[in-house]
Amino acid sequence: MMTSGEDLGTALAGLERASRHRLAEHWAEYFGAPPPPRTSRSLMIRAVAYKMQQRALGGLSAATRRLLSGQGPAAVRRRRTLSPGTVLIREWHGIGHQVTILEKGVLYRGLRYRSMSEVARLVTGARWSGPRFFGVQA
Repeated sequence: MMTSGEDLGTALAGLERASRHRLAEHWAEYFGAPPPPRTSRSLMIRAVAYKMQQRALGGLSAATRRLLSGQGPAAVRRRRTLSPGTVLIREWHGIGHQVTILEKGVLYRGLRYRSMSEVARLVTGARWSGPRFFGVQA
């Protein structure tokens, strides 16, 4: 078992010089089975090198594993919710815009909107993140 980055570097460099038989032994150690017939030496070196690095340095992050498995990114979790009754004010081109957070949606100039983003789009004429527009930190 490797204990340092230097040991890992030495082991990885040694793969280029390793015999095909030794590479097959490494493959079986890391993958739990011998390499498929006619597996190229180059592929064995790369696969074994990856597994050595994975064991020594850790594998892919959970988010990357999900992405590669086709599951896509994890659902975004809201870190902060605003309580109903919270008032947010933003000045845009010299005009103050105020929204009041409701149980569902926001109140802007006496009308109810589904989201702060809807209000931000109404104010600016462009698509904005409502929380960003009104300065809410995540």
